[in-house]
Amino acid sequence: MPLERHPPPLIMVAPTGARRGKGDHPRLPLSIQEIRDETVACASAGADALHLHVRDQWGGHSIDPGRYKEAIDEVHRALPDFPIQITTESAGVFDVEQQLACLRDLRPKAASISIREVARDAEMASRIYGICSDNGSSVQHILYDLDDWTQLLTWREQGTVKEGQADVIFVLGRYTPPKPAELSDLSSFTHLFQQLPGRVMICAFGPSEHDVLCAASAHGADLRVGFENNIHAEDGELAESNATNVAALKAALVFRTQGLLQ
Repeated sequence: MPLERHPPPLIMVAPTGARRGKGDHPRLPLSIQEIRDETVACASAGADALHLHVRDQWGGHSIDPGRYKEAIDEVHRALPDFPIQITTESAGVFDVEQQLACLRDLRPKAASISIREVARDAEMASRIYGICSDNGSSVQHILYDLDDWTQLLTWREQGTVKEGQADVIFVLGRYTPPKPAELSDLSSFTHLFQQLPGRVMICAFGPSEHDVLCAASAHGADLRVGFENNIHAEDGELAESNATNVAALKAALVFRTQGLLQ
C-alpha cells in the first residue's frame, strides 16, 4: 500500500512567548527591533508565519494594541507580506474584557484565542468571536486538553464560535507545573484531526519539541516552533537562536520524509 502523502506543513515561529526573559536565553527577542530581526532570520531559515508576542517597557507580557501595531509595522517594513498572528494570551495578567479590547482596537488579520481563558466570561467570549468575525480577523483556537475541545464543540453548536472560525492549535506539555511534551501526548488528539473543518497546528514544550512536531506533520498538522515553547537544541544545550531551531526542524522534516519514501 502506498504511503499517504501530506503537503509540507506550514511552520509558524513563536520566538518570544509571554513568560521567558533574557535570563532564560540571552537571545530571546523582547524589543520590537529584536523581534523584527529574529523574524527576518526565521523567515530565511524556512518559517512561513510569525506568532507575535510583545512586551511592555519593563519586559512584561503585553497585549497593548499600540505596541502590537508598532511591532507589526516594523516586521512588515522588513517583510511586507509575511503573515503575522497575534496572541490574546492572558498569562494570568489580563481579563477577558482586556482581551476583547485588544481585538476590537487592533483589528488584527489573525489572532490565537485560548478557549479556557475566554471561557472565564461566556458572555464576553461571544462578543470576542463576534468582533473577530465582523473585523475579518482569522481565529486559531488554543486547546490544551479534551475539555477545551468539548467547549469548542459546544460553542460551535450554540453559535458563540462563528462560521469559518475553525482553525485550532493543540498545545502539548505545559509551563506550570513544568511538563515537557512527549510523543504519547500526540495520540490523545490525532483522532480528532479529521473531525476538524479548519487547519490543525501543534506546538510542544521541551526538548522533544522537534520529535513531536515531526510526528504531528505525518498526520497532516501544521507546526509551531520557537523559544516560547523550547529554548534548547536537539543536543540538549541552549539553542543558538530561534532561526537555528527553525532550520533544524526543516531539516528533520526533510530527513523524515526521505526516510519514509525510501
